[in-house]
Amino acid sequence: MDGATGLLNVIDVEATCWAGMPPPGAVSEIIEIGLTVVDLDTDERVARHRILVRPARSAVSAFCTELTGLTQAEVDTGVAFAEACRLLAAEHRAGSRPWASWGDYDRHQFTRQCLATGTAYPFGSRHTNAKLAFTQAHGLRKRPGMAQALRIAGLPLEGRHHRGEDDAWNIAALILTLTAGGTWPGTPAP
Repeated sequence: MDGATGLLNVIDVEATCWAGMPPPGAVSEIIEIGLTVVDLDTDERVARHRILVRPARSAVSAFCTELTGLTQAEVDTGVAFAEACRLLAAEHRAGSRPWASWGDYDRHQFTRQCLATGTAYPFGSRHTNAKLAFTQAHGLRKRPGMAQALRIAGLPLEGRHHRGEDDAWNIAALILTLTAGGTWPGTPAP
C-alpha cells in the first residue's frame, strides 16, 4: 500500500493500433495513460488523471481514432513518453505505490516501450492483474473483457470504452466490488 494510506493506482493505456499490420517501421506506442487512484481503506475512487502521450515512431490511424476517439492532432499536444513516465513517478508515486491494470497488456506495453526508448520503468513491482482477480473471484472459466466484467458485476460502463481515463475509472469500480467482497488480493474477507 501507499504507506499507511492504502492507495492503489489503476492504470489503463491506449496505444497506436491498426486494423491489420502496422505500416512499415511503425510500432505500437502508448498515446494515453488513464490513472484512477483508489483508496482501499475507504473503498473510494479518489482521483482521476489523464496523460496524453505524443507518439514518436507511429501515427494514430483512422482505425485507432474510431476505436479510442483519439486523433493525431490531440496526441500531438501530449508529452513525450519519457516525460509521461517521469510524471507517473513524481506526481503519482508509481514507483512506490501498488498498481493494477485489466490484464497484463498495460504492464507489458510499458516494459516494451521503456526498453525500446531507454526510459526508466516508472512502476514498482507490486502489480495486480485485476482481470485475473475478477475471474477467480467470480469462478469464471474465461477471463472477461472489462465491459463484460462490468455487466457481470451489475455496474454501468461510465464514459467511452477504449479511452484510457474512462477505462481506468471503470476498472477501479470493478476493483472496489472485489474489495467489498473480500476477494481483492490483500483485503480481508468481510
